[in-house]
Amino acid sequence: MADNVALSDADAKAKLKLGLFSYPVLQAADVLVYRYVFELATHVPVGHDQAQHLEFARENAKNFNAAHAPAKRVMSLKEPLLKMSKSHNDPRSRIMLNDSSDDIRMKIKAALTDSIEGLSYNPVERPGVSNLLSLMAYMDKSQRSEEQIADEGQALSMRAFKEEVSDTIIKGLADIKARYDYFSDSTQNQYLQDVMALGDERARLKAKETMVRIRRLTGIDTI
Repeated sequence: MADNVALSDADAKAKLKLGLFSYPVLQAADVLVYRYVFELATHVPVGHDQAQHLEFARENAKNFNAAHAPAKRVMSLKEPLLKMSKSHNDPRSRIMLNDSSDDIRMKIKAALTDSIEGLSYNPVERPGVSNLLSLMAYMDKSQRSEEQIADEGQALSMRAFKEEVSDTIIKGLADIKARYDYFSDSTQNQYLQDVMALGDERARLKAKETMVRIRRLTGIDTI
């Protein structure tokens, strides 16, 4: 088929084969289907002429994830239609990893909800309650969904529900907070300094290697 053929050309359309369209899809499937078999795989060995097909596989994966496994977003406790952010002017709108148990309970207690009786997961009509259900689901050790948590908590008052949310978050962040507090201790200052120094040294070595290659490729090292 000629390089400059137009899609409106009837003769060109007649020459199109199913393989032209199905092969890239099948190749993408071959790459992606083993995602959970080869957990640490990071590279796909292909020839130069297959680069565009690999990009197609990447696009397939992105579209699939967007449609069927969208990224979870933690919303603001005070304005649940906005994502949780450190830049929000109200510190009660967010949970910080180093928040104390009392801080977390206070913030969840003040979280915006509604006056509708019972629990239900509906981000459009009940964004505040749905946000708290999502926070529980993210950290629930039983891996219950928002809907399951809502069904099991129908008898709870909003106050009791918020207490359960607080307990779940506090338990979920306990290990992280313990490590944060440990490394924030003044006695660990030298350890943190050593880690930063080691990272700085490694970064400089990698940057130097890259710049040597770039100068060699561009001819700058001969000037």
